[in-house]
Amino acid sequence: MRWCTILLVIWGIWTARSQAQPADVQAQIEALIQRSTAADALWSVSFRDTAGVELARVNSRTRVTPASNLKLITSAAILQALGPDFRYQTDIWGDGQLIDGVWEGDIYIVGSGDPSISGRFYRADRWFVFEQFYRQLAAAGIRTITGDLVGNDAFFDDEPYPHGWEWDDLSFYYAVELSALSFNENCVDLVVEANTPVGSAPSISWFPFNTDYVQFINEQQVQAPGTRYVESYRRLLGTNTILLRSKLPQGYRETESLSVHKPTYFFLDSFWRFLAQKGISIEGGIRRDRVQRNWTKIGFQHLARHTSEPLSRLIEPVNKHSHNFFTEMLLKTAAAYQYGTPGTTENGLKWIQTFAEQMGFDPERLVLKDGSGLSSATLITTAEMTDFLVRMRDTPHFEVFENSLSIAGVDGSLDSRFHRLANKIRGKSGSLSGTRSHSGYLTTQRGHTIAFSLITNHYPVRTSVIDRLHDDILWLAFETF
Repeated sequence: MRWCTILLVIWGIWTARSQAQPADVQAQIEALIQRSTAADALWSVSFRDTAGVELARVNSRTRVTPASNLKLITSAAILQALGPDFRYQTDIWGDGQLIDGVWEGDIYIVGSGDPSISGRFYRADRWFVFEQFYRQLAAAGIRTITGDLVGNDAFFDDEPYPHGWEWDDLSFYYAVELSALSFNENCVDLVVEANTPVGSAPSISWFPFNTDYVQFINEQQVQAPGTRYVESYRRLLGTNTILLRSKLPQGYRETESLSVHKPTYFFLDSFWRFLAQKGISIEGGIRRDRVQRNWTKIGFQHLARHTSEPLSRLIEPVNKHSHNFFTEMLLKTAAAYQYGTPGTTENGLKWIQTFAEQMGFDPERLVLKDGSGLSSATLITTAEMTDFLVRMRDTPHFEVFENSLSIAGVDGSLDSRFHRLANKIRGKSGSLSGTRSHSGYLTTQRGHTIAFSLITNHYPVRTSVIDRLHDDILWLAFETF
């Protein structure tokens, strides 16, 4: 009887401590925030166990801007819509006939929204897909094309951007125009080398082909060695004129991917030049086509096809590397398969809300303007984020989803983050002006898996200060739960 009493007392003390623990952790988190120089920022924090119990929270039911943490929900919705084995097909059809090596007629390249016709896969070979097309055309005996090279991008609508993107982002790789027929992620890759005399303009080159599809106005200046590099790139909106006004210390080398206007024509221009270099001449011009067709039924001849990597791989740039272009292209694709062509961002957002409802959420709680989180008008709560992450563990595609996440201290956007928690976090970072976010899964020192979401908005300090606080909050959770 005496031992039973002692055990009951011990059990009562342990239960009391474990029940008090969330409040203690919450108080410690609040104290960390209040002692910091960012106490007047908007903080939202949620930790949740795999049973769905919220272990600690700070403003977790306040709507905040998630930045790229939104990609976690978007990518899950895309996986649900398309399945991990989904692959894109990009086809070339001929309207005409082949006579003695001459294709008499037009050639149509029909896009399906593939974001990966670039060097991101295929061992970084940016020409890989074009090379496959060339080989198939050459194998068919085509040496000359008398007609036009036509790009059909009717699989998507004609809206180049989601709503809510800032105009001063639109020159850069993370805010490119969208097209169902896209090449090199709709960017030119600029190389600037300050290998000229001080006071002169640096030398520039760009991929692909130093093409005149874009025009660079090089007003950059080489300065004395050891001076500070000052970046200034701007594409004049609605054009392919790019103004360069950076200041570079002598000996400096800079690379930058800059967006292009009318990406379908960029694809066609690049492919036209590639075929010419390989020995297939095109006597006609390039033009865009917006008509959806049954290509076989109308008598066109199938000449070439490229099949992409599976979605299980294509989703990795979304979550590991936070790639906005991949996210928005995949979202429009999901929309096309769920609601019919053309795929639109509006229908993609509609699908995310439908998916959220299927997962047990109130879709009206999500304020969505894009799929990637680049829009500061997109809003979510950290309580909803951790609830989603817990529920996601019970879905058929969780393994693919989890493998797409960045691993702290190892790869992706978290490769240089959370060194104390290396290999203990799988998740996603996010960043906008005045916004820093981290969400994902944490394995604690007791071996428990918990979902977390830390989002800070409107902070008046350097992002490194916020990162240190996020580090400390997650370390506290690691030691406690």
